[in-house]
Amino acid sequence: MNALLDRIARLGRIVIAVLHSVGEVTLFGMAGVSHIFRPPFYGRAFGTAMMNIGFFSLPVVALTAVFTGMVLALQSFTGFSRFSAEGAIANVVVLSVTRELGPVLAGLIVAGRVGAAMAAEIGTMRVTDQIDALSTLSTDPMKYLVAPRLLAGTLSLPLLVVVADILGVMGGYLIAALKLGFNSTTYIARTLDFVQLDDVLSGLAKAAVFGFLIALMGCYQGYNSRGGAQGVGNATTSAVVAASILILAFDYVLTEMFFAR
Repeated sequence: MNALLDRIARLGRIVIAVLHSVGEVTLFGMAGVSHIFRPPFYGRAFGTAMMNIGFFSLPVVALTAVFTGMVLALQSFTGFSRFSAEGAIANVVVLSVTRELGPVLAGLIVAGRVGAAMAAEIGTMRVTDQIDALSTLSTDPMKYLVAPRLLAGTLSLPLLVVVADILGVMGGYLIAALKLGFNSTTYIARTLDFVQLDDVLSGLAKAAVFGFLIALMGCYQGYNSRGGAQGVGNATTSAVVAASILILAFDYVLTEMFFAR
């Protein structure tokens, strides 16, 4: 009986710790969002965050999208040729890229690149007392450090996903036209006929949510880091892992919302 009670107690402590963490992150995110809509607005910090999240992530997102489209076309041809359904490759590529692969892969890449950088930067400021110095100088750290990054993440990732969608579809087209022997005009026509505005918009909506989550976890882990260099390293790892898990979890939730009938 005592062993059973000990297991139940451990499970209860785990559940309480998880709920406590979820509550802290939620309150942190609500505070950050509230500062977006209240003056003053630090335009330079926002512009820097946009450049770091969007522009500097563009090369790796673009390469990933191109090769993903190419691999998707090859794998689809291998599978569909068994059922003489090769003509559906264009449909599968554009649908998969715009609805799912574009936003998810871009989100995971940006989480690894930008989420870690945010956590390391803000974490270093925390352990070196620079955040406390901002408060001493009458500058709200949430408004100066967190709010611009949350807004930049929410706006930057959809722009990256637009590029990823275009290049992913282009990668599938290159393989289909140059390697698999498809007629270029027919492939493009099937792609344009099949894709719908809802497919693209749902992917962009996912990207906005993913961008917010990436910035939120990077800022939260960095802002609450403790323990010197080791604490900053732990915050960086936690930011990437948490953002990646949240992206996959919210991907299912959003897909259920958009496409469940």
